[in-house]
Amino acid sequence: MAIENVQQLLSEQLGKHRCDVITTTAMTGKAYYVVYFVTESVIASITATNIQTGTGSAAASLHTTIAAGTTLFLTVTAITLTSGLAICYYDQAI
Repeated sequence: MAIENVQQLLSEQLGKHRCDVITTTAMTGKAYYVVYFVTESVIASITATNIQTGTGSAAASLHTTIAAGTTLFLTVTAITLTSGLAICYYDQAI
């Protein structure tokens, strides 16, 4: 997706569509394009369709403590936190 103008960029930065605010409830069957961690969080599991698998690359590498303020730009279809708080943004409109 290319940014066409300043208004579109601002919309992207402000969370142009829906979002979920998550804690430790498993979120499955989703279509998030950004996950922002508000507080230090621990990822118990994550599934992202655009993570390449192979030598040295696996989604399981993200099963770790994530610092507050970290943003993941991934196509996340499922995520579960052990602790913490995250805002997960959808790409589709309401």
